[in-house]
Amino acid sequence: MPTNQAQNNFPFVAWLRDVAPYIHSFRGKTFVIGFAGELVQKGGLEALIQDVAMLHAMGMRIVLVHGSRPQVQEQLDLRKVTSRYGTGAMSGYRITDPAALECAKEASGELRLDIEAAFSQGLPNTPMAGSRISVISGNFITARPVGIVDGVDFMHTGLVRKVDSESIAHSLANNKIVLMSPLGFSPTGQAFNIAYEDVATATAMAVKADKLIFLTEYNGITDADGELIKEFSLRQLEDHISGLTLADADLKVLLQNAIRAIKSGVGRVHLLPHDRDGALLEELFTHDGISTMIAASDIEHLREANLDDVGGILQLIEPLEDEGILVARGRDVIERDITHFSVIEHDRVLFGCAALFPYSNGLGELSCLAVDPEAQESGDGERLLKRIEARAKAQGLKKIFVLTTRTEHWFLKRGFVRASVDDLPAERKELYNWERKSMVLIKNI
Repeated sequence: MPTNQAQNNFPFVAWLRDVAPYIHSFRGKTFVIGFAGELVQKGGLEALIQDVAMLHAMGMRIVLVHGSRPQVQEQLDLRKVTSRYGTGAMSGYRITDPAALECAKEASGELRLDIEAAFSQGLPNTPMAGSRISVISGNFITARPVGIVDGVDFMHTGLVRKVDSESIAHSLANNKIVLMSPLGFSPTGQAFNIAYEDVATATAMAVKADKLIFLTEYNGITDADGELIKEFSLRQLEDHISGLTLADADLKVLLQNAIRAIKSGVGRVHLLPHDRDGALLEELFTHDGISTMIAASDIEHLREANLDDVGGILQLIEPLEDEGILVARGRDVIERDITHFSVIEHDRVLFGCAALFPYSNGLGELSCLAVDPEAQESGDGERLLKRIEARAKAQGLKKIFVLTTRTEHWFLKRGFVRASVDDLPAERKELYNWERKSMVLIKNI
């Protein structure tokens, strides 16, 4: 192979190797993906279907739930029918009179056909070439009426009463993609217009999904300064919702659905922007993701250490010191440096620790990263790394470095690059142990 061709192919090879662990981890897992009708309106359907088809080909079980709000509005405008919505806590819900219900059914029908057609394409030289994907849709949702709220009759606006999880599970087990519309039916055959977020959430809960993914107008959750919050625990999310105003009614409904899903046992909820091409793949197959992920409680157990944690930290690091992976530290050293440590605890037992030591020139050292062997596949090491990165940013540091003898590849996969002893701060370079010959790795943060 010519040298230039090898160089051109290398980034692809490296990328494929990087995503392989995610593919292994996600194979056989169930993802419920709900996307807003605005995604279709803005021309993003074909790209999304191609990405979903790729996930399906890699062995993931996919339930797809589409929204239809802008499409319903288009139908109402064509018929010169005025839209009506609830107020207060129900301000995000459409009042579905008989005319609006007909528009909802027509919009959902057209969208379902468009989605099925997109899955059916298989032209050569396209991402769907050679694909043979079967899509199943049906009356999976039993609905009930919202009823009268604050004196307002919502008529044919409904809520999910029950999900036919057995039929969905059977379809997924037979290698089908399940497609669901924001419509449900009562036992008497009456149709109801349902928010797609409600359908997606109820479905994720019923099938015990590993992930519930929303593609919406929101680019995740931001803090008071407008900075994206990459990870939220359930408790943090509940606190965040309490501070939202009526102007955030739609976002509040979305987040309340996320809380419902997490409390019912759904593994993770992801909030992705619908107008970013490839957002689904970036979120799933990159270490840091691109938006907000919500989990139950892992994050809330991640905290800064105190003197009561010294014994637990020693238990974590002593086996690694015995193997020569970590430099030996005594109790007095840990006690002296305890404010530099972050720890992860589960049921008041420490399962992981890491420390950050700031130096000059905007550099900080990640040190003493250790995870209990029983928890090494749980992602605690990655959560500790992210906490150290967050602490470093808060201290105004621009880079963090780590010295390692045996775990180089773990750090390289998480954004660190090889460096040399000469790249260390002068004061840390003086303390470098030339007998250990530790590798130096640096990451921009």
